Amino acid sequence: MGGSAIRWILLVVLVLALVLVPFALLESRILNAVLEFLDASPGRIVAAAAISLALASDVVLPVPSSLLATASGMLLGLPMGAIVTWTGMQAGALVGYYIGSSVGTRAISRFLGSNELERAAESHRRWGSLSLIATRAVPVLAESSVVFAGALRMPLPRFLSLTGASNAAIAAVYAFIGAHALEARAFLFAFAASVVVPGCAMILHRILTSRIRND
Repeated sequence: MGGSAIRWILLVVLVLALVLVPFALLESRILNAVLEFLDASPGRIVAAAAISLALASDVVLPVPSSLLATASGMLLGLPMGAIVTWTGMQAGALVGYYIGSSVGTRAISRFLGSNELERAAESHRRWGSLSLIATRAVPVLAESSVVFAGALRMPLPRFLSLTGASNAAIAAVYAFIGAHALEARAFLFAFAASVVVPGCAMILHRILTSRIRND
């Protein structure tokens, strides 16, 4: 394992230590607040709309998408939570696609940052259009990859099929984690998973990219 991967693992561990300790101390209060919110039926409708809209804006705003997707499972249950998450993620992918197809490369570089644009371009060189699947769970790169796909004018049906399938898998995983955590009354587990899953996806992507580059 390369030094870059080790640094990312240490970063994930540090984030978990800094963030999860306060949540461990407040877990019972947070869980009780969630259960009280669920007792009010209009709360589910508000939660569904808010989560879907927030995930749709993830491509242009710093939205904690993994935490929201996990919360969707907790608040709405597995089937509905997965549907709401998928809807928001797919809408966000379309927003990114149209941003990429509507502006020039220079504007995209300003929007994404030159480093992220290069990472998206490298992923596309390595895996072609399948890079949309390879990067879908990777923070930041997931957004830059859909913008880059739009800039390349990838056929929309193929774009929708690739992002739709990968978003469905990701939405199901997070909704399952959230629904299971609520059933087990383990809010801390859900929050930890929402940090660990994208962190592991990022580390795995960097390891694979590094190995391919060195071959």
